[in-house]
Amino acid sequence: MINTKIHKSVYELAEKLMKAADKDDREAFNSLYAELKAVCTDNENTDKDHPEQWETLADFEEEIEDALPGYEKALGKAVAMDLKDHMSSIAFSMATLQIELGQTDVAIKSLENAKISADRIDDKELKKEIDELLEKLLAGQTTSTRP
Repeated sequence: MINTKIHKSVYELAEKLMKAADKDDREAFNSLYAELKAVCTDNENTDKDHPEQWETLADFEEEIEDALPGYEKALGKAVAMDLKDHMSSIAFSMATLQIELGQTDVAIKSLENAKISADRIDDKELKKEIDELLEKLLAGQTTSTRP
């Protein structure tokens, strides 16, 4: 379970980052992002380390290529802690970025992993999103391999 104080800090920073992004306030965004990154690195490999903070950091990466390693780090921490809800949401986020990069096969694997993790969570909406996206990608593969 994530430390309550850290959860609140990460949540508040995420809200502020969203507002800065909405206002296109680059200076505020960069400052807040640096603050969030500091929270992550300060807590890394301590009892306060949690995949949620790393997932949030990856959510605010501006370049897809930079976000994927962040999600991979978050996923590794979620797997180590056996946090199925985080494992499924992180793998789903990774898949959406992999699709944008044209990495359909990798995205399918991420979605299959997300689906396995999601079997043991209560979030019906996330389960539905995972199933629908996986079904869409698999249907696209079938269609594209026909002569």
